[in-house]
Amino acid sequence: MFRGITDLNLDAKGRVAIPARHRARLTVGTDGGPGGCVIVTLHPLDPCLLVYPVPEWERIETAVTQQPNMDRQVLMLQRRLIGHAEECELDGQGRILLSASLRKRAGLDKRVVLVGQGNKFELWDEQRWTSELDKWADEDNGGGLSAALQSLSL
Repeated sequence: MFRGITDLNLDAKGRVAIPARHRARLTVGTDGGPGGCVIVTLHPLDPCLLVYPVPEWERIETAVTQQPNMDRQVLMLQRRLIGHAEECELDGQGRILLSASLRKRAGLDKRVVLVGQGNKFELWDEQRWTSELDKWADEDNGGGLSAALQSLSL
């Protein structure tokens, strides 16, 4: 499971270093052995990137591609999630190179935040992440919890 928040720098070439404590679990190959590749794609709802281990991505990709693409919402999800998916190899320093297209679409600048989400990571621009946290806190103050969340015991 991927947990926690890590502040990182995006270098001038668009590379970001995956923290050493996550590399082994993040880059496990599809055969169960070590690998050096992750899948990076756009989040379908939020202005950030998703970073998946290959086996987890393959499970999600299969589920999404099996949906009927004559459904407009499915087609839009397929275009955003699968259409923007890129294989990113880790270099010798544990960095991945994010394409200019993905960086632009997610609005990533020099400072980024890697946010553990259990089976994957989200990669946010640091300023946008902070702004969204503030916005979510404001929304939570007036909205209450959905029925699904009310049944959780934390």
